[in-house]
Amino acid sequence: MRFVLRRRKLGQLMVFSTVAATIANFVEKAVAETQVKKTTPMLATSTDSETVKVTLQVNGTPHNLQIEPRVTLLDALREYIGLIGTKKGCDHGQCGACTVLVDGQRINSCLTFAIMHTDAKITTIEGLKQGNNLHPMQAAFLSRDAFQCGYCTPGQICSAVGLVNEGHAKSDADIRELMSGNICRCGAYPNIVAAVRDVLEGKKDAAV
Repeated sequence: MRFVLRRRKLGQLMVFSTVAATIANFVEKAVAETQVKKTTPMLATSTDSETVKVTLQVNGTPHNLQIEPRVTLLDALREYIGLIGTKKGCDHGQCGACTVLVDGQRINSCLTFAIMHTDAKITTIEGLKQGNNLHPMQAAFLSRDAFQCGYCTPGQICSAVGLVNEGHAKSDADIRELMSGNICRCGAYPNIVAAVRDVLEGKKDAAV
């Protein structure tokens, strides 16, 4: 009986010691973090001195921006200019939702800085429409029902227009390969290919 009681007391002492050590370590860590916060200066916030003036020619209109040099073209379009048709998907250049046209060439706007395109002609999905008429590629996507949720559609259409500009697609296989950088998670690929084929085969003025 005494042996059992001694074992129980020993166990209680061990538990108490462990708890006490844990509390002591916690307190010591908290004190150390407090000292670090007191002695470490706060990071400087963004000021006008850290930004630059940038003028972007978007859809035929100049936009004067005061932005940090690290602002991507995608963020400049969406957050500073308000053209939210260009979508932010993966933000790593893997899905193609942010595709726009720069001097007629399709690019992933999330992978490039806005400041790099001050002398370029930038076209977004909002700028494809010609007056009151849809761009032929937009009309083809509607005609072929080449979308479901529609999130990837602006990038798909801009990429398709760029594909037409490049002049390399001669077959459905070419279209699929050259559009492979634009992901449609709904799986509307057959209709997308059909829409692009329609423009390549029959419609005019499909280039920007």
